[in-house]
Formats: sequence, C-alpha cells, structure tokens
Amino acid sequence: MDPHHLRLLRELRDRGSVAAVAAALGISASAVSQQLATLQSAVALPLTVRRGRVLILTTAGEALAAASIRVDEALTAARDAIGELLDAGDRPVRVSSFNSAGLALFGPLLRELDGSPAVRLADADVPHRDFPGLTADHDLVIAHRLAHDAPWPADRVVAIPLVEEPLDIALPADHPLAGRTDIRLADLRDEEWVSVHEGFPLAGVLEHLAALSGSPLRIAHRINEFSVTAEVVRAGAAIAVMPRATATPLAVDGLVLRPLSDVDLVRHVDVLARPDALAYTSVRRVLRTLQDVAARLQSDPLSSPR
Repeated sequence: MDPHHLRLLRELRDRGSVAAVAAALGISASAVSQQLATLQSAVALPLTVRRGRVLILTTAGEALAAASIRVDEALTAARDAIGELLDAGDRPVRVSSFNSAGLALFGPLLRELDGSPAVRLADADVPHRDFPGLTADHDLVIAHRLAHDAPWPADRVVAIPLVEEPLDIALPADHPLAGRTDIRLADLRDEEWVSVHEGFPLAGVLEHLAALSGSPLRIAHRINEFSVTAEVVRAGAAIAVMPRATATPLAVDGLVLRPLSDVDLVRHVDVLARPDALAYTSVRRVLRTLQDVAARLQSDPLSSPR
C-alpha cells in the first residue's frame, strides 16, 4: 500500500468530503477518487461507502485511516534517524487555539520562541467533537473539554494535558454576592446568565448546574468571546461561568470572579496533535514552550496579557 493513499483515507475522515480533501491538498477531486480507487483495489474489504452524496469510511476504512497515522509517524522518524532535516526550509509550526487560551498563551509563546522556530497561529473555537479534526490543518491544536465530555479519540490524535483550570462565577462588582467568599449554587437560582453557544464545551457547565439545581437556568445571552461576556456582566445584565486563569485579567473595572463552594467546576485544556506531527523537532519544541507558558499561567494568572 502507498502511504500517500493511506493518508488520503485519513484526510477524508477528518475533512468529510472528497472535495474538501482535494481543496486542502491542491489536487483535483477526480485525482483523489482515482487514488482512493487504487488503494481499494489492493484491499479485499470495502473502504468507503456512499451516504447520500457524501463518501464516508467503512469500519475497514476507519481501521486503515488509524493505521496510516502510525505509518506516517514511523516514516517521519525514519527520515529523522538518517539525518534528513525535517526542519529545513521555511515550514512553520502551525498552532490553533480556542479564543480565551489564545489570548492567554499566544503572546508569551511568541516572545519565548523569538522567531525560532517560526509559528503560524490561528483561532478556532469549535464544538468539542470538532477539535480533533483541526489537526488536519494544524500541527498543534489547543482544545478544551469538561470532566464529563468524551475523551479525545486515541486512534486519531495524541492528547497532551496543558492546564487544569477551575471555573468561577463572574459577577458585577456591585452584585449582592460579590462581597461574599462563600457562594452556593442555590444563591444563583434567580439569576440571568450568559452562556456560550450550544455545542461548545462551557455550555455543558450550565447544563450541569441546571441539573444540580433541579430547574433550568435562565439563559439571556449566548456569547463565545469572554471579553464580550465580561462587558455584559459589568453592565449588570447577567452573570456567567468563566475560567479562572484565562479570565483573571478581565476581572477588573466592575467584574469579579467568585468560586462556587458546593460545586467543583473545572475544565481541561489539552494540546491535540497527530503522532507524525510530533516527530518534527520544531513541533516538539513549540509544544514544550507551550507547556512552560501554561505552567506559569496556572501558577500566576495575572502574568497573562491584559
């Protein structure tokens, strides 16, 4: 089997259509189809099946797509072992992050790396299930999940823990509860809330709180960007759940963060990568630097950008 053909199966799984694979690789859709047909001719079991107008992988196709990750990892390591300079040329390390982590981490990361290796940054705040797919276009993907979310698919990506971050309640500074150190869920029963959009990780936190309280929360606003949420909270229009480390710089000018004393809220921030991407020396260096920056952020949230 041609490793390139195996890689096409993985791209089809992650991108969802032949047209998307063709666009990403800069080849025609017919070329993608022909190469998939060549691979199929070497395998006794069907690798793809049509569902409506979309081509999806069968169980055998999924198995080969997963195997292709290990093949690419081994080939990359082999090239490295014989002295091929994987970091030669101008290939930058591509890093994607959801918004609040990007705000906290990107600036310190760039300053620490000081241009070596070069990085290309992107923000992508997507539903939990879509973070692994971002590794098709990025070497390192900073993603977040809640304790009750499904684990990252180990057959597709390597997940490296970055930060375990408590979640607090954001209140206007003149709110009656703002001066208390002990806030309980029952104290918030009559509040209006800012939530993220449905399907995004932190929406699950409010669903969890609603289940614990025994009644739905009153969601008045749906905003994904924490800096915008902070303005709504400052105006006294609602309260919100916000991550402690990355939101601490926002807890000024009329906004305070307070923990819930009777509910343990935390989110996990991880780095996702394809195993073959981690074979590059430059990618591993950027990952180590991210881990150092995140460790400092967790120990001193005020060191993040304002």
